[in-house]
Amino acid sequence: MSSFEGRLRIIGDEQPPLVIAVGVVNDHLLLTAGEIEIANWLIDDLRVAALEDGFHITAESTDVILEVVDDARFAVELGLKNAHPALRKKMAKLIRGDD
Repeated sequence: MSSFEGRLRIIGDEQPPLVIAVGVVNDHLLLTAGEIEIANWLIDDLRVAALEDGFHITAESTDVILEVVDDARFAVELGLKNAHPALRKKMAKLIRGDD
């Protein structure tokens, strides 16, 4: 399991982002806030776009923006091939093992 710190916003909701833990477990994306499970989605069922303001995710008719502290490692864990240029550079550096 890979885990990340993040913040979650529902697109169109004016509430402040929710601080969450993000886990990539087998083929699932698990979002939790404390002991509460927010979501447990099959990664293959998600539409993910890595944009400058975060990962735009559509799952089960819900659109959210997920900001992850270690965005490059998260993108690589998800197997993303496309991202905004700055993130692509960080992903390439991570994959190459550059420090």
